[in-house]
Amino acid sequence: MASSITVGTVVRIPLHGRRVRGWVLDPDVAPEAVDAPAARLRSLVAVVSAGPPADVVALCEWAAWRWAGPIATFLRAASPANDVVDAPDGEDDHETAVYPPLLAPAHAWFGDALIVTAPDAHSHLAGAVRPLLASEGSSIVLVASANDAVTVAAMVRDDGRDVVELGFDTRAADATRAWQRARQGACVVVGGRTAVWAPVPDLATVIVIDEGDEAFDDERAPTWSGRDVAVERARRVGASVRMITPAPTVEAMEVLGEPASMPATARGWPRVEVVDVRDQEPGQSLLTRELADALRRAVDRGERAVCVLNRTGRARLLACRTCRELARCERCGATVGERDDALECSVCATTRPHVCLVCHGSKFRPVRPGVAGVRDDLAALLPRVDVASVEASTVDTPSAPVLVGTEAVLHRVSPTATSIGPIGVVAYLELDQELLAPRFRAAEQALWLLLRGARLLAPRSSARPGTLLVQTRLPEHAVVRAVVDAAPLDVTRAERPRREQLGFPPFGGLAAISGEPAAIEATCAALRTVPSVTVLGPVDDGKRALVRAPTWASLSDALAVPGVDAARAHGRLRIDVDPRRSA
Repeated sequence: MASSITVGTVVRIPLHGRRVRGWVLDPDVAPEAVDAPAARLRSLVAVVSAGPPADVVALCEWAAWRWAGPIATFLRAASPANDVVDAPDGEDDHETAVYPPLLAPAHAWFGDALIVTAPDAHSHLAGAVRPLLASEGSSIVLVASANDAVTVAAMVRDDGRDVVELGFDTRAADATRAWQRARQGACVVVGGRTAVWAPVPDLATVIVIDEGDEAFDDERAPTWSGRDVAVERARRVGASVRMITPAPTVEAMEVLGEPASMPATARGWPRVEVVDVRDQEPGQSLLTRELADALRRAVDRGERAVCVLNRTGRARLLACRTCRELARCERCGATVGERDDALECSVCATTRPHVCLVCHGSKFRPVRPGVAGVRDDLAALLPRVDVASVEASTVDTPSAPVLVGTEAVLHRVSPTATSIGPIGVVAYLELDQELLAPRFRAAEQALWLLLRGARLLAPRSSARPGTLLVQTRLPEHAVVRAVVDAAPLDVTRAERPRREQLGFPPFGGLAAISGEPAAIEATCAALRTVPSVTVLGPVDDGKRALVRAPTWASLSDALAVPGVDAARAHGRLRIDVDPRRSA
């Protein structure tokens, strides 16, 4: 089998009485160099499939170190969905494709570039991508959604280029054919974050669209970033990195510098209305008079309205109407939320009837209502208007003229569903919980939340502009002012010195650790032996800890010490490097 094996080849090996699949990382290792008795070495059973090329395997090894995860996770993402057997004598199933002769676009970019667009430029995405593609070799275009992939792929294909679509949910057979075509080169690969592992041999350009979108980050551990892998892969092969975004992140500007902006004036943004809820009467901070008027105007014009509140359920904080005490859990003391039939603790899931533990009253008022409770209140505020709710668990998006939901509603609703009217209003009922969230990326994430709403609306330059309504107690916050002034770069420029001073990514390494207390304690003990890192915790009954380092490289080295991997024997352990939501 030696002649069929190269770096990345998928093989089958005997392991503990089973035959399992594995990847060849080095086909030329002397037995004496293996740290194991010769009697324990086993022969390969079979060659199963072609796998990622050597340069992608090396990239997988880097990613495993960078995000403190098993290399198999990345090798699996870089391998074909089905088995691929190379044709005899190295012949491929397809003829090698080349680009047709095309003139370079008039505004073609050369080298790295960070390009800022207005939110409404999203509908012209493919046109923005065209001048960024490499004129020779292969390009990889990473997009945040399947709809964007379809749009970009269709436009690029119309230009006569050979397009390979990877990275979103497709049949295994189709994904395998796409993988086979990509390894022949001379193509444009379009897809989600996993498309960054495409086996193209002639990579010339990597394009990342909406680089700040969290769709590029895997929520499962290891929590790797498609954008960061793209930058590293381009650096290794000398390819160009080009990013298109309405709001660059600090990480993007650190890699690419100040943006070379395409036209991005205020005309491309919707109309913005800020409601200072400090002026509202007590108890009306969510359902303000300005909100009610905006919703009524939209419904009267035959438009739809979307209300965003990132709290599920009926209420996340309740107070007894009789004694005014907060409703708390009798088991752990945490505050309880309201379901249709009971009160439920969000920490330990203990339930009880609607009874106050202090005075035994049964009437509660919502101090912090959730989506379901606000839906009921809006239905009472707008009689004869259908109001529906949308959460992450909602399967089918209702066609009601007024929708209220978590930020999931911004991904589910379609701005082009003209049969039920265009979207005229996107209202953020309580933006402060995003602006003041205890996360170092809170400002960027709040800005992107507003941008998603802006993309659903017609720009202020149109005949019927949409309205982005923001309710807040912080009308002078940098994020709110940036949206009002149509200047998202102001947020990035304000965030950069703050992050640098505090040593937060990308100017330092940060990892959130969670899991079983015994595993956390063992991990912290191992990391405290590394001089370059600081361990904060454990906290929350020993279930969470935070690790900081002066650079992400020193953090990755620290997380690679043997004691961290050995700690997994004590129980479940999750390591979230550069955490999005947990720090």
